[in-house]
Amino acid sequence: MHEDYWKSCRKFIKKEIEIQSYKTWFKPIKAIEFNNKTLTLEVPNKFFYEWIEEHYLELLNNTINKVLGSNGKIEYKINNHLVDKKIVEKKQKFEKSELSTNYSSNLNLNYTFENFIGGKCNNFAKNAGISVSTNPGITPFNPLMIFGGVGQGKTHLLHSIGNNIKLKNQKNRILYATSEKFTSQFISALRSNKVQDFTDYYLGIDSLMIDDIQFLRGKEKTQEIFFHIFNHLNLNKKQIIITSDRAPKYLDGLKKRLVSRFKWGLTVKLEKPDFETRIKILQHKILSNDIKLSKEVIEYIAFEVDTNVRELEGVIISLIAHATIEKSNIDLKLAKKVIGRIVKDTNYEIDIDFIQNTVANFYKITKDEMKDKIRKKEIVIARQVAMYFSKGFTNHSLKSIGNHFGGRDHSTVIHAVQSVNDMMDTDNIFKNSINDLKKRFQARTF
Repeated sequence: MHEDYWKSCRKFIKKEIEIQSYKTWFKPIKAIEFNNKTLTLEVPNKFFYEWIEEHYLELLNNTINKVLGSNGKIEYKINNHLVDKKIVEKKQKFEKSELSTNYSSNLNLNYTFENFIGGKCNNFAKNAGISVSTNPGITPFNPLMIFGGVGQGKTHLLHSIGNNIKLKNQKNRILYATSEKFTSQFISALRSNKVQDFTDYYLGIDSLMIDDIQFLRGKEKTQEIFFHIFNHLNLNKKQIIITSDRAPKYLDGLKKRLVSRFKWGLTVKLEKPDFETRIKILQHKILSNDIKLSKEVIEYIAFEVDTNVRELEGVIISLIAHATIEKSNIDLKLAKKVIGRIVKDTNYEIDIDFIQNTVANFYKITKDEMKDKIRKKEIVIARQVAMYFSKGFTNHSLKSIGNHFGGRDHSTVIHAVQSVNDMMDTDNIFKNSINDLKKRFQARTF
């Protein structure tokens, strides 16, 4: 019976999503039991369960309602162990357009400070968030403005702050909303002549978090109502946290008086994750999802995917999916195949900029330090190594290579190459580090 129920569910699901998504996330699942209106599904690993619950919960709820009835439920098992005894349930959602009296913070409980991986790219922002969540509305960090590029962790940090506030003070009324959601709720209130109800609801919030404030650009009426809500909350020492994809001074299309208020508190930037942070992110994902990856594969991914956290997670997701479907191990060959498909073509000529970034990460310095006239031993060595690989892996002339390193001449490059060769002859540790870097560059041109 359980197999028949799941077959009916899969038939419905298959019509609702892309065929590749269906094959990746639903085809590997098996139904193993049906009891008391609960269908028990066996999933390959914890990651599958979490991904499905986060991305396909509404679809599953609708499917179960159709197949099992309104009281139907799903639970997951991994290797015959129940997953935290969690059962898929309908999420309670606050829809302001309906002027519901039910309060919901809209927080994602999966986003916490514990799994927000810190590094030099984001530690200041993380610590500011912890401070705000400990004493919301009391610290000078009000409002707290967080900005950064796509996939750098703004939303994760926002939810982490909210979850920590809720953990420390259950009475604190927290609300997370995207700027698009705020706008759609306001428009709905305008159409139904319930703007006062809309305003009163937001004025009753103790900690307000608005994600992607840049999308209010050009929406003058929405900006006006948000301006008054902002002023009221700030005057009454209520915490306000805002995210944006750019610094306040670049928020074109927003009223100047609104932007000026964003600068009243603290503005922090989330930088692109550095190599060490990318390694830590990958290690956390591997550990939390019980995945086995070699150091070689981890370092390869960290070097190749240097854009943002979201792409790193995308690679891990794809690796798990491919390994599950193909019933294979996640090795370097599979990693290269996946990255080549979803991130970028790895079969191309290496440029000097990539070499400089790679060597700088390896020696834990910045590219600017490498180009500068600093004479510290560790920086000089890193500079010489980068020149050495620039000569070996690019078609640039010696003069051109020198120009890329702060305008140095060709003789400096010749000296750098000779120095690296000499050190390799006398220092085995240094030689091993050069060979390690060489493998990474060779993998790049695989």
